[in-house]
Amino acid sequence: MQNPTADCPLCTGKANSFYQQDTRHFFQCTICYGIFLEQGLRLNPAEEVARYKLHKNDIEDKKYQQFVLPITQAVINYFTKNHKGLDFGAGTGPVISKVLTDEKFQISPYDPYFHNYPDLLKSSYDYITCCEVIEHFYKPKKEFELLKKLLKPKGKLYLMTALFDETINFHKWYYKNDPTHVFIYHQKTMRWIKEKFTFTAVSIQGRLITFSN
Repeated sequence: MQNPTADCPLCTGKANSFYQQDTRHFFQCTICYGIFLEQGLRLNPAEEVARYKLHKNDIEDKKYQQFVLPITQAVINYFTKNHKGLDFGAGTGPVISKVLTDEKFQISPYDPYFHNYPDLLKSSYDYITCCEVIEHFYKPKKEFELLKKLLKPKGKLYLMTALFDETINFHKWYYKNDPTHVFIYHQKTMRWIKEKFTFTAVSIQGRLITFSN
């Protein structure tokens, strides 16, 4: 029998069994309301990379560029070409970097598997983008600590992910089915992150979540 409780990898709070089917077992934290896959069911790094390589992320694809538009438009509206950005978790197709670079913005792609340039993590940035990335965090506490550290004062962290709420039928929800989606966020999770990591504000507009430093 699988464990009925677990420690939350974001806030270390107590999490209770939330959903089980076949080999899938998710917990929900009683503190930050995050939902996470049982640790022993995660893919290993080689399996994870293989899964990502299946993604058809063509940076020239207009539909793909349209998908990331909430982030790219937010950057263009708020920042100038003199500001410095980081495309964190850029993946196999760094479309955000492509779109913003075409607009003459300064942004660098970083990804631990596909754009692994550690020196980028020694700098600081006016804005950081994470599009469909944070749900892949095995160690979300560590990753948000890093993102906060990389962000300049008055900077902005732009995230895109699908948030869970109680109107969603988790059993039928497609978002949980990707084996690399190991941590799913609730609006309450985002507010917890704002307080814990001392961001000055958080804005949630559909899939776009913006943290202000």
